[in-house]
Amino acid sequence: MNKPLGVAVLGLGWMGQVHSRAMLRMPSLFPNRSFDPKLVVCADTEEERRTRAVNDFGFERAVADWREAVEADDVDVVWVTAPNMLHVPMIEAAAAAGKAVFSEKPIGGKPEQTVAAYNAAKAAGVRTAVGYNYLWAPLVLHAKELISSGALGEITHYRGRFLSMYGSDEMGLLTWRFILDQAGYGATSDILSHSISLAQFLVGDITEVVGMKNTTIPQRPLPTGAASHYGRGKPEDPKGDVENEDFASMLCWFKNGATGTFESSRTMVGPESQNAFEVYGTKGSLAWNLEKMNELQYYKLTEDPSSGYTTIYGGDRFPFHGAFAPGQANSIGLEDLMAIEDYSFLEAIATGGDFSPSFREAVNVVSVQLALINSWESRSFEPVVDLSGE
Repeated sequence: MNKPLGVAVLGLGWMGQVHSRAMLRMPSLFPNRSFDPKLVVCADTEEERRTRAVNDFGFERAVADWREAVEADDVDVVWVTAPNMLHVPMIEAAAAAGKAVFSEKPIGGKPEQTVAAYNAAKAAGVRTAVGYNYLWAPLVLHAKELISSGALGEITHYRGRFLSMYGSDEMGLLTWRFILDQAGYGATSDILSHSISLAQFLVGDITEVVGMKNTTIPQRPLPTGAASHYGRGKPEDPKGDVENEDFASMLCWFKNGATGTFESSRTMVGPESQNAFEVYGTKGSLAWNLEKMNELQYYKLTEDPSSGYTTIYGGDRFPFHGAFAPGQANSIGLEDLMAIEDYSFLEAIATGGDFSPSFREAVNVVSVQLALINSWESRSFEPVVDLSGE
Protein backbone atom coordinates (compact mmCIF):
# COMPACT_ATOMS: atom_id res chain seq x y z
CA MET A 1 0.00 0.00 0.00
CA ASN A 2 1.37 3.40 -0.95
CA LYS A 3 2.22 5.84 1.83
CA PRO A 4 -0.01 8.96 1.79
CA LEU A 5 1.98 12.20 1.93
CA GLY A 6 0.19 15.49 2.61
CA VAL A 7 1.72 18.42 0.71
CA ALA A 8 1.72 22.15 1.45
CA VAL A 9 2.87 24.64 -1.19
CA LEU A 10 3.91 28.09 0.00
CA GLY A 11 3.40 30.54 -2.86
CA LEU A 12 1.42 29.84 -6.04
CA GLY A 13 3.54 31.82 -8.47
CA TRP A 14 5.01 30.03 -11.46
CA MET A 15 7.23 27.70 -9.42
CA GLY A 16 4.42 26.88 -7.01
CA GLN A 17 2.19 26.04 -9.97
CA VAL A 18 4.87 23.86 -11.56
CA HIS A 19 5.34 21.77 -8.43
CA SER A 20 1.58 21.54 -7.86
CA ARG A 21 1.12 20.25 -11.40
CA ALA A 22 3.91 17.75 -10.77
CA MET A 23 1.95 16.31 -7.81
CA LEU A 24 -1.18 16.01 -9.92
CA ARG A 25 0.71 14.20 -12.70
CA MET A 26 2.60 11.79 -10.47
CA PRO A 27 0.05 8.92 -10.33
CA SER A 28 -0.07 8.70 -14.12
CA LEU A 29 3.68 9.18 -14.63
CA PHE A 30 5.05 6.87 -11.94
CA PRO A 31 2.65 3.95 -11.36
CA ASN A 32 5.26 2.01 -9.36
CA ARG A 33 5.72 4.75 -6.76
CA SER A 34 5.69 4.02 -3.02
CA PHE A 35 3.58 7.05 -2.05
CA ASP A 36 0.46 8.97 -2.94
CA PRO A 37 0.81 12.78 -2.88
CA LYS A 38 -2.12 14.77 -1.58
CA LEU A 39 -2.42 18.52 -2.18
CA VAL A 40 -3.60 19.56 1.26
CA VAL A 41 -3.04 23.31 1.56
CA CYS A 42 -1.65 26.19 -0.48
CA ALA A 43 -0.60 29.47 1.13
CA ASP A 44 -0.55 32.72 -0.83
CA THR A 45 -1.23 36.35 0.04
CA GLU A 46 -3.20 36.95 -3.17
CA GLU A 47 -6.87 35.95 -3.06
CA GLU A 48 -6.96 35.16 -6.78
CA ARG A 49 -4.17 32.64 -6.38
CA ARG A 50 -5.83 31.04 -3.37
CA THR A 51 -9.00 30.60 -5.42
CA ARG A 52 -7.01 29.02 -8.25
CA ALA A 53 -5.27 26.70 -5.82
CA VAL A 54 -8.58 25.14 -4.83
CA ASN A 55 -10.56 25.42 -8.08
CA ASP A 56 -7.85 24.70 -10.66
CA PHE A 57 -5.20 22.68 -8.81
CA GLY A 58 -7.41 20.73 -6.43
CA PHE A 59 -5.93 21.77 -3.08
CA GLU A 60 -8.23 20.89 -0.21
CA ARG A 61 -7.90 24.43 1.10
CA ALA A 62 -5.95 27.66 0.68
CA VAL A 63 -4.84 30.13 3.35
CA ALA A 64 -3.32 33.61 3.44
CA ASP A 65 -0.93 32.91 6.33
CA TRP A 66 1.83 30.48 5.40
CA ARG A 67 2.37 29.64 9.09
CA GLU A 68 -1.06 28.04 9.17
CA ALA A 69 -0.07 25.77 6.30
CA VAL A 70 3.30 24.83 7.81
CA GLU A 71 1.83 23.91 11.18
CA ALA A 72 -1.11 21.88 9.84
CA ASP A 73 -1.32 18.35 11.25
CA ASP A 74 -2.25 16.85 7.87
CA VAL A 75 0.89 18.18 6.15
CA ASP A 76 3.97 15.96 5.82
CA VAL A 77 6.05 17.83 3.24
CA VAL A 78 6.34 21.58 2.58
CA TRP A 79 7.31 23.10 -0.77
CA VAL A 80 8.84 26.57 -0.37
CA THR A 81 8.28 28.45 -3.64
CA ALA A 82 7.92 32.00 -2.30
CA PRO A 83 10.32 34.93 -2.99
CA ASN A 84 13.86 34.62 -1.63
CA MET A 85 13.45 36.82 1.43
CA LEU A 86 10.81 34.41 2.83
CA HIS A 87 12.74 31.17 2.38
CA VAL A 88 14.55 31.04 5.72
CA PRO A 89 11.62 31.85 8.07
CA MET A 90 9.42 29.38 6.16
CA ILE A 91 12.07 26.64 6.32
CA GLU A 92 12.80 27.26 9.99
CA ALA A 93 9.10 27.04 10.84
CA ALA A 94 8.57 23.92 8.73
CA ALA A 95 11.60 22.21 10.26
CA ALA A 96 10.45 23.11 13.78
CA ALA A 97 7.08 21.54 12.94
CA GLY A 98 8.82 18.33 11.87
CA LYS A 99 8.00 18.61 8.18
CA ALA A 100 10.21 17.52 5.32
CA VAL A 101 11.11 20.56 3.21
CA PHE A 102 11.70 21.16 -0.47
CA SER A 103 12.96 24.68 -1.18
CA GLU A 104 13.49 26.32 -4.50
CA LYS A 105 16.98 27.70 -4.92
CA PRO A 106 18.80 29.77 -3.92
CA ILE A 107 17.40 29.22 -0.37
CA GLY A 108 17.44 32.83 0.75
CA GLY A 109 19.68 34.88 -1.47
CA LYS A 110 22.89 35.20 0.50
CA PRO A 111 25.23 32.38 1.58
CA GLU A 112 24.57 32.94 5.28
CA GLN A 113 20.83 32.47 4.72
CA THR A 114 21.37 29.12 3.02
CA VAL A 115 23.54 28.03 5.93
CA ALA A 116 20.87 29.12 8.44
CA ALA A 117 18.26 27.04 6.63
CA TYR A 118 20.59 24.03 6.52
CA ASN A 119 21.33 24.32 10.24
CA ALA A 120 17.63 24.57 11.12
CA ALA A 121 16.75 21.47 9.11
CA LYS A 122 19.74 19.54 10.44
CA ALA A 123 18.89 20.39 14.06
CA ALA A 124 15.31 19.25 13.52
CA GLY A 125 16.38 16.08 11.71
CA VAL A 126 14.03 16.60 8.75
CA ARG A 127 14.53 15.54 5.14
CA THR A 128 15.39 18.30 2.68
CA ALA A 129 15.66 18.95 -1.05
CA VAL A 130 16.70 21.95 -3.13
CA GLY A 131 15.48 22.78 -6.63
CA TYR A 132 18.57 22.29 -8.77
CA ASN A 133 16.21 20.76 -11.30
CA TYR A 134 18.66 20.61 -14.21
CA LEU A 135 20.57 17.81 -12.49
CA TRP A 136 17.56 15.61 -13.26
CA ALA A 137 17.63 15.99 -17.05
CA PRO A 138 17.97 12.41 -18.36
CA LEU A 139 20.91 13.33 -20.61
CA VAL A 140 22.66 15.11 -17.73
CA LEU A 141 22.28 11.90 -15.74
CA HIS A 142 23.75 10.04 -18.70
CA ALA A 143 26.64 12.51 -18.85
CA LYS A 144 27.29 11.75 -15.18
CA GLU A 145 27.39 8.03 -15.98
CA LEU A 146 29.85 8.55 -18.85
CA ILE A 147 32.17 10.65 -16.69
CA SER A 148 32.00 8.23 -13.74
CA SER A 149 32.70 5.27 -16.02
CA GLY A 150 35.96 6.82 -17.21
CA ALA A 151 34.75 7.18 -20.80
CA LEU A 152 36.18 10.71 -20.92
CA GLY A 153 39.41 9.74 -19.21
CA GLU A 154 40.87 12.22 -16.73
CA ILE A 155 38.77 15.38 -16.59
CA THR A 156 40.94 18.38 -17.47
CA HIS A 157 38.54 21.31 -17.91
CA TYR A 158 34.92 22.33 -17.28
CA ARG A 159 33.11 25.23 -18.87
CA GLY A 160 29.78 26.27 -17.35
CA ARG A 161 27.50 29.14 -18.27
CA PHE A 162 23.98 30.37 -17.68
CA LEU A 163 23.20 33.29 -19.96
CA SER A 164 19.65 34.61 -19.88
CA MET A 165 17.64 37.54 -21.24
CA TYR A 166 15.07 37.83 -18.46
CA GLY A 167 16.57 41.10 -17.20
CA SER A 168 17.80 42.50 -20.53
CA ASP A 169 15.05 45.13 -20.89
CA GLU A 170 16.29 48.35 -19.27
CA MET A 171 12.65 49.32 -18.75
CA GLY A 172 12.05 46.17 -16.73
CA LEU A 173 10.73 47.20 -13.32
CA LEU A 174 12.84 47.35 -10.16
CA THR A 175 11.14 44.34 -8.58
CA TRP A 176 12.36 42.43 -5.52
CA ARG A 177 14.81 40.45 -7.65
CA PHE A 178 17.04 43.52 -8.00
CA ILE A 179 17.05 44.47 -4.28
CA LEU A 180 19.81 43.04 -2.07
CA ASP A 181 17.72 42.69 1.10
CA GLN A 182 14.93 40.92 -0.78
CA ALA A 183 16.61 38.77 -3.43
CA GLY A 184 20.10 38.58 -2.00
CA TYR A 185 22.76 38.55 -4.69
CA GLY A 186 21.77 38.73 -8.33
CA ALA A 187 23.05 36.52 -11.13
CA THR A 188 25.24 34.47 -8.78
CA SER A 189 22.32 33.46 -6.54
CA ASP A 190 19.71 33.14 -9.26
CA ILE A 191 21.41 31.38 -12.17
CA LEU A 192 25.13 30.85 -11.54
CA SER A 193 24.03 28.60 -8.67
CA HIS A 194 22.66 26.19 -11.28
CA SER A 195 25.98 26.17 -13.16
CA ILE A 196 27.92 25.50 -9.97
CA SER A 197 25.58 22.71 -8.89
CA LEU A 198 25.96 21.03 -12.29
CA ALA A 199 29.76 21.29 -12.09
CA GLN A 200 29.89 19.82 -8.58
CA PHE A 201 27.53 17.02 -9.64
CA LEU A 202 29.52 16.12 -12.75
CA VAL A 203 33.14 16.86 -11.82
CA GLY A 204 33.39 17.30 -8.03
CA ASP A 205 34.42 19.84 -5.44
CA ILE A 206 35.69 23.30 -6.36
CA THR A 207 38.59 24.43 -4.16
CA GLU A 208 39.67 27.91 -5.30
CA VAL A 209 38.03 30.71 -7.32
CA VAL A 210 38.54 34.21 -8.66
CA GLY A 211 36.04 36.31 -10.59
CA MET A 212 34.38 39.57 -11.44
CA LYS A 213 30.92 41.11 -11.46
CA ASN A 214 29.09 43.94 -13.17
CA THR A 215 25.71 45.62 -12.98
CA THR A 216 25.02 46.39 -16.62
CA ILE A 217 21.67 48.08 -16.04
CA PRO A 218 22.32 50.20 -12.92
CA GLN A 219 18.83 51.74 -12.65
CA ARG A 220 15.30 50.54 -13.40
CA PRO A 221 11.80 52.09 -13.29
CA LEU A 222 10.14 51.89 -9.88
CA PRO A 223 7.01 49.71 -9.63
CA THR A 224 3.78 51.66 -9.24
CA GLY A 225 1.66 48.75 -8.06
CA ALA A 226 1.60 44.98 -8.17
CA ALA A 227 4.45 44.13 -10.53
CA SER A 228 5.37 40.80 -12.02
CA HIS A 229 8.88 39.55 -12.72
CA TYR A 230 8.44 40.82 -16.28
CA GLY A 231 6.66 44.14 -15.62
CA ARG A 232 7.73 47.09 -17.79
CA GLY A 233 7.96 50.81 -17.07
CA LYS A 234 8.29 53.89 -19.27
CA PRO A 235 11.32 56.14 -19.87
CA GLU A 236 9.73 58.98 -17.94
CA ASP A 237 9.01 56.89 -14.83
CA PRO A 238 11.08 57.52 -11.67
CA LYS A 239 13.93 55.06 -11.28
CA GLY A 240 15.79 53.35 -8.47
CA ASP A 241 19.18 51.69 -8.14
CA VAL A 242 19.76 48.02 -8.90
CA GLU A 243 21.52 46.65 -5.83
CA ASN A 244 22.88 43.32 -7.04
CA GLU A 245 24.89 42.05 -9.98
CA ASP A 246 23.62 41.41 -13.52
CA PHE A 247 26.76 39.56 -14.61
CA ALA A 248 29.38 37.39 -12.93
CA SER A 249 32.24 35.26 -14.19
CA MET A 250 34.59 32.89 -12.43
CA LEU A 251 37.81 30.94 -12.92
CA CYS A 252 38.34 27.98 -10.62
CA TRP A 253 40.31 24.92 -9.66
CA PHE A 254 38.59 21.62 -8.95
CA LYS A 255 39.82 19.26 -6.25
CA ASN A 256 40.76 16.70 -8.90
CA GLY A 257 43.12 19.20 -10.58
CA ALA A 258 40.80 20.23 -13.42
CA THR A 259 40.35 23.89 -14.32
CA GLY A 260 37.01 25.64 -14.79
CA THR A 261 35.48 28.75 -16.34
CA PHE A 262 31.99 30.07 -15.61
CA GLU A 263 29.80 32.91 -16.90
CA SER A 264 26.35 34.06 -15.82
CA SER A 265 24.23 36.97 -16.98
CA ARG A 266 20.58 37.95 -16.71
CA THR A 267 20.90 40.90 -19.14
CA MET A 268 22.74 39.43 -22.13
CA VAL A 269 20.83 39.79 -25.40
CA GLY A 270 20.71 36.67 -27.56
CA PRO A 271 20.96 33.61 -25.29
CA GLU A 272 17.42 33.16 -24.04
CA SER A 273 18.06 30.43 -21.49
CA GLN A 274 21.52 29.10 -22.23
CA ASN A 275 22.26 26.93 -19.23
CA ALA A 276 25.12 24.93 -20.71
CA PHE A 277 28.24 22.97 -19.87
CA GLU A 278 31.19 21.42 -21.63
CA VAL A 279 33.33 18.77 -19.96
CA TYR A 280 36.75 17.98 -21.42
CA GLY A 281 38.81 14.89 -20.65
CA THR A 282 41.87 13.09 -21.95
CA LYS A 283 39.73 10.59 -23.91
CA GLY A 284 36.75 12.70 -24.96
CA SER A 285 34.35 15.49 -24.16
CA LEU A 286 30.65 16.27 -23.62
CA ALA A 287 28.49 19.31 -24.26
CA TRP A 288 24.88 20.03 -23.18
CA ASN A 289 22.66 23.10 -23.45
CA LEU A 290 19.23 23.55 -21.85
CA GLU A 291 18.03 25.28 -25.02
CA LYS A 292 18.47 21.86 -26.68
CA MET A 293 18.00 19.78 -23.55
CA ASN A 294 17.16 16.59 -25.44
CA GLU A 295 20.56 16.52 -27.15
CA LEU A 296 23.98 15.62 -25.70
CA GLN A 297 27.14 16.11 -27.76
CA TYR A 298 29.77 13.41 -27.26
CA TYR A 299 33.30 13.37 -28.69
CA LYS A 300 35.22 10.12 -28.33
CA LEU A 301 38.94 10.24 -29.00
CA THR A 302 39.80 7.91 -31.87
CA GLU A 303 42.31 7.53 -34.69
CA ASP A 304 39.48 7.49 -37.22
CA PRO A 305 40.04 10.48 -39.57
CA SER A 306 36.28 11.03 -39.78
CA SER A 307 35.92 11.49 -36.03
CA GLY A 308 33.82 14.27 -34.60
CA TYR A 309 31.05 15.03 -32.14
CA THR A 310 28.15 12.58 -32.05
CA THR A 311 24.68 13.79 -31.11
CA ILE A 312 22.97 11.59 -28.52
CA TYR A 313 19.23 12.18 -28.59
CA GLY A 314 17.05 11.77 -25.53
CA GLY A 315 14.83 8.73 -25.34
CA ASP A 316 13.34 6.09 -23.11
CA ARG A 317 16.67 4.23 -22.86
CA PHE A 318 17.78 6.97 -20.43
CA PRO A 319 16.64 7.40 -16.81
CA PHE A 320 13.08 8.76 -16.31
CA HIS A 321 12.57 9.79 -19.96
CA GLY A 322 10.19 6.94 -20.69
CA ALA A 323 7.76 8.15 -18.04
CA PHE A 324 6.97 11.10 -20.32
CA ALA A 325 7.61 9.92 -23.89
CA PRO A 326 8.37 6.51 -25.45
CA GLY A 327 10.92 5.81 -28.14
CA GLN A 328 13.90 7.91 -29.17
CA ALA A 329 14.21 11.65 -29.93
CA ASN A 330 10.72 12.35 -28.59
CA SER A 331 11.41 15.41 -26.48
CA ILE A 332 10.55 16.11 -22.86
CA GLY A 333 10.37 19.60 -21.32
CA LEU A 334 11.40 21.76 -18.38
CA GLU A 335 8.41 20.96 -16.17
CA ASP A 336 9.15 17.28 -16.64
CA LEU A 337 12.50 17.78 -14.88
CA MET A 338 10.67 19.24 -11.89
CA ALA A 339 8.26 16.31 -11.85
CA ILE A 340 11.28 13.98 -11.77
CA GLU A 341 12.90 15.80 -8.84
CA ASP A 342 9.62 15.97 -6.90
CA TYR A 343 8.94 12.28 -7.47
CA SER A 344 12.48 11.35 -6.43
CA PHE A 345 12.24 13.37 -3.21
CA LEU A 346 8.86 11.93 -2.21
CA GLU A 347 10.01 8.39 -3.08
CA ALA A 348 13.03 8.86 -0.82
CA ILE A 349 10.77 10.04 2.00
CA ALA A 350 8.37 7.13 1.55
CA THR A 351 11.10 4.47 1.39
CA GLY A 352 13.72 6.01 3.67
CA GLY A 353 16.18 6.14 0.79
CA ASP A 354 18.95 8.62 0.14
CA PHE A 355 18.27 11.87 -1.69
CA SER A 356 20.45 14.51 -3.30
CA PRO A 357 20.57 17.45 -3.86
CA SER A 358 19.58 18.35 -0.32
CA PHE A 359 20.30 21.48 1.70
CA ARG A 360 23.78 20.05 2.19
CA GLU A 361 24.46 20.37 -1.52
CA ALA A 362 23.01 23.89 -1.42
CA VAL A 363 25.64 24.78 1.19
CA ASN A 364 28.31 23.37 -1.13
CA VAL A 365 27.12 25.77 -3.84
CA VAL A 366 27.05 28.87 -1.64
CA SER A 367 30.47 28.01 -0.23
CA VAL A 368 31.77 28.54 -3.76
CA GLN A 369 29.62 31.64 -4.13
CA LEU A 370 31.05 33.23 -0.99
CA ALA A 371 34.61 32.62 -2.19
CA LEU A 372 33.67 34.31 -5.46
CA ILE A 373 32.16 37.28 -3.60
CA ASN A 374 35.33 37.58 -1.53
CA SER A 375 37.40 37.62 -4.71
CA TRP A 376 35.46 40.66 -5.97
CA GLU A 377 37.10 42.62 -3.16
CA SER A 378 40.51 40.97 -3.02
CA ARG A 379 40.83 40.69 -6.83
CA SER A 380 42.72 37.43 -6.31
CA PHE A 381 42.05 33.70 -5.92
CA GLU A 382 40.10 32.85 -2.77
CA PRO A 383 39.83 29.40 -1.14
CA VAL A 384 36.46 27.69 -0.96
CA VAL A 385 35.68 27.08 2.71
CA ASP A 386 32.92 24.60 3.59
CA LEU A 387 30.33 26.81 5.29
CA SER A 388 28.66 23.85 6.96
CA GLY A 389 31.56 23.66 9.42
CA GLU A 390 31.62 19.90 9.01
